[in-house]
Amino acid sequence: MAEAIATEHKYSVCTICDIGCQLRTEVKDGKLERVIAHDHPQLAKNVCYKGIAAPHIHNHAERLTVPLKRVGARGEDKWEEISYEQAMDEIAERLQKVVDEHGPEALAVSTSGWNTQTTHSMDRRFMNALGTPNYISGVSLCAGNTAAVNKLTYGWFVGADIMNSKCIVLFGHNPRKHSWTPIFNAINVARQNGAKVIVLDPRVSDQAETADLHLRLRAGTDAAMCFGWLKVIIDEKLYDEEFVKNWTVGFEEFCERVNEYPLERVAEITGVDAELIAEAARAYATAESACIPWTPITDMQISSTSAIRLHSILRALTGNLDVAGGELLGGFNPNYVPESKLGYHELLSEEQRAKQLGSDLHPAYTYRAQDMLGDATEKVWGYRYADIVMGCYMANPSATFRAMETGDPYKVKAFITLGNNTLLSYPNQHQIYRGLMNQDLIVAHEIFMTPTAMLADYVLPGDVFSERNHVADSWSWRSGLTLSQKAVEPPENCTGTFQFWRDLAHRMGFGNHFPWDTVEELLDYRLEPSGQTFEEFQANNFMYSEPPEYKKYEKIGFATPSGKVELKSSILDELGFDPLPYYREGPAVSAEYPYYVFTGVREDAFFQTGQRQVEVLRKRSPSPKLFMHPTDAAREGIADGDWASLETETGQVKAKVSVQESMKEGHIRVPHGWWYPELRGSQLLAGAFVSSDAVLCPDAPEFLDHEQGIPHFKGFPGRVVKMIEPPAGMSEQVLNG
Repeated sequence: MAEAIATEHKYSVCTICDIGCQLRTEVKDGKLERVIAHDHPQLAKNVCYKGIAAPHIHNHAERLTVPLKRVGARGEDKWEEISYEQAMDEIAERLQKVVDEHGPEALAVSTSGWNTQTTHSMDRRFMNALGTPNYISGVSLCAGNTAAVNKLTYGWFVGADIMNSKCIVLFGHNPRKHSWTPIFNAINVARQNGAKVIVLDPRVSDQAETADLHLRLRAGTDAAMCFGWLKVIIDEKLYDEEFVKNWTVGFEEFCERVNEYPLERVAEITGVDAELIAEAARAYATAESACIPWTPITDMQISSTSAIRLHSILRALTGNLDVAGGELLGGFNPNYVPESKLGYHELLSEEQRAKQLGSDLHPAYTYRAQDMLGDATEKVWGYRYADIVMGCYMANPSATFRAMETGDPYKVKAFITLGNNTLLSYPNQHQIYRGLMNQDLIVAHEIFMTPTAMLADYVLPGDVFSERNHVADSWSWRSGLTLSQKAVEPPENCTGTFQFWRDLAHRMGFGNHFPWDTVEELLDYRLEPSGQTFEEFQANNFMYSEPPEYKKYEKIGFATPSGKVELKSSILDELGFDPLPYYREGPAVSAEYPYYVFTGVREDAFFQTGQRQVEVLRKRSPSPKLFMHPTDAAREGIADGDWASLETETGQVKAKVSVQESMKEGHIRVPHGWWYPELRGSQLLAGAFVSSDAVLCPDAPEFLDHEQGIPHFKGFPGRVVKMIEPPAGMSEQVLNG
């Protein structure tokens, strides 16, 4: 009788999306069999069907397992298999040639810490040692940029204490059971404890359906809405007068700016009744505690910097900053060396920092602005580089791709992308494509052959979360440490991002900056402040956090030049921008383009551009869908399930139409990141230009947030045209799904 094979369980931090839920892996005979809920009761609900599908992703037949070298024309998708050593030798040689000809700044790197979550900032360490400032990431559009702008106001990126809050404000954010699952569960706990929920969203979202108040504002008008709230709060003296007196600068000038936005004007801008605006403002300001959790929606607007700052100011003026149930200022974890230090930003010279693309026009999250906070950051938090959520020292993506295409202001001729389907991940996809086609070297480190990888010269297969050890610290956003254990060995030629950067650095001649041979050695180094090795940590903890300390600013101040909350930003003032927040109207609709388009909608089955080839997830969302209100659909002669083309001045996408009463009239929602792995070999880059929302949004200066250069994803003009036939080559699953 055959001997039974034992089942082994390990703790894991899932990296399929950006939340990092703590789960357990189940392994049989050296193979990942299942991912199951955590065994701690407070964590057990934090699991979605993306996490459960991890074995289908990690064991997928189409997963990359061998290094590939391009043998056809760029984008032709023809390859030869080579060894890892050969690939790394050739990459180093070709990168050195680019550096010798054009300087180190000719290398740009795009990463996604959300997908890899274990970079340990080795990407920045490598780039800073080489001498290039041109790091870009998806966090420039999502959380990372929020971190950088938060720092301008009060010196850190706050985290919402949702479960202990009595009032939760969701600006367009829509956590659900299978999307941002821990946030969804935390909101439910808070509700059970008596919390009120206020939702500001054009559509009747899942959260809006059960909200205590729902304000259906016009897309892209978040900043104006904040001014309306602040007008009520200041006029009715609902703010914390002692805090304002002792811990803010610029209050009188800020009040003058707020007075430019009487409720009648805000109501006209947002489309929300003035009395409802006032009711929501009072509910927020008078709650025992209140929070405005981070939202990706406010990150992506033409007034993004001002809107993010206005969220920060609302927190501060109402006494919800660094208190239980409000928003917490974490600081560096005392038990773990942060990514900020591992990035070794000191290595990058002032001369090279000044070359960071986009920092001349849009400096908010570049070295140019963030370095101005260095002294204050060091004084308050003990180290001058606070690269929170990897988003505080970035180049501007649009400026980077323009330089790649045009050579202006200088040539960028080498591009490395890791866990980031770059082509579909930033605005103006056509420009990205032209920039990529103009490179001398492209390297992709991926687990699947994406459209971006199809444009590469070398494709290196990556590992996945079940195949590596890690201790996650939420990129200094929050203060806890969570354990992720290697459950199985990766395929022989699959490497982690740490190994990639370490091996490339040794080949480029600065391996002395990468003294660790393994991830475990690096984890031992990072855990040194705790007095534990990784082996000791995993033997004793699945997570560790110290009790929060509230109102730390009373002892250490705020990490701004004034040491206070800057309602009037000294940094923005010195950089030549308006130091006070403002509202800027987005591009107007017209007879030719009569609808407000807002892109970036995430579907529960996928994260960003991933998982379209995973059958158990694709069945849940077989085809991309545009969402329209019934009145708008009837006007266009479109029925539910019809195919349509959504068009802007920049591009067009083709998708099925879903007619929904929950939509706001005059608005069209577009899903994010669609391509068709099944079309590989039959259509250009597996249909990357058929349904990708990245082709729609322009990134010309008039469409960008001034301070950050963020595109206006939330409410730009478009039109919709019914299609007689669906796009050519679509599968039955897409046509019938």
